[in-house]
Amino acid sequence: MHLSFLNLGLLATGAAAHGAVTSYIIAGKNYPGYQGFSPANSKDVIQRQWPDYNPITSCSSAKLRCNGGTSATQSATAAPGDKVSAVWQQWTHSQGPIIVWMYKCPGAFSSCDGSGAGWFKIDEAGFTPSSGIFLDSENPSGWAIAKLVGGNKQFTSTIPNLAPGNYLIRHELIALHQANAPQFYPECAQITLTGSGTGSPAASQKVAIPGYCSDSDSNIKVPINNRNIAQEYKVPGPAVYRG
Repeated sequence: MHLSFLNLGLLATGAAAHGAVTSYIIAGKNYPGYQGFSPANSKDVIQRQWPDYNPITSCSSAKLRCNGGTSATQSATAAPGDKVSAVWQQWTHSQGPIIVWMYKCPGAFSSCDGSGAGWFKIDEAGFTPSSGIFLDSENPSGWAIAKLVGGNKQFTSTIPNLAPGNYLIRHELIALHQANAPQFYPECAQITLTGSGTGSPAASQKVAIPGYCSDSDSNIKVPINNRNIAQEYKVPGPAVYRG
């Protein structure tokens, strides 16, 4: 995705739009992401095809699962212990957590819609308090997204011990820069896991998406500009499955 294309996309969707995962590095191999405003250029990708850059603003939105993406023609191959990096071409605001989810498909990707309580976290990063740094500070900041913005715009996770099969992997940024008005930015990709793993998350670590959060939750509806609130933040959703 070229910068000129990205700028066009931002103009088309307004100032609230910030971007999406634009590529992946999985088990050392590069995979392009889906170009939502130039779909003819990215038909054959591992990323489920999302319609736009617009933020999702409710925990109950049907788009929350994969940003409205329902299909992809390709899949990556990896094994437990391999690294998965999501890459954002650009990002704007610095406040909010990063969450990485997976979901085991019962069969082929073509019939896998991610429904039901099958989503589990494999990674997360939230807020790390620092002396004198408030939640609404742009720079410096203790937020995970701030580190993404200030770094190489990649977030890298390790695939835990999981049984072989077809999986969806979901990278989610929850932008909290507007008080009490969260914006969700999720994208999903398709990964086929090989190897001899046997792991599976406990039922307590699995949730449905949408369904893992409520709009009234204190870690969703955050008064980010209130400098008197405690510098504490619990990432939404269940405990991370470490395998």
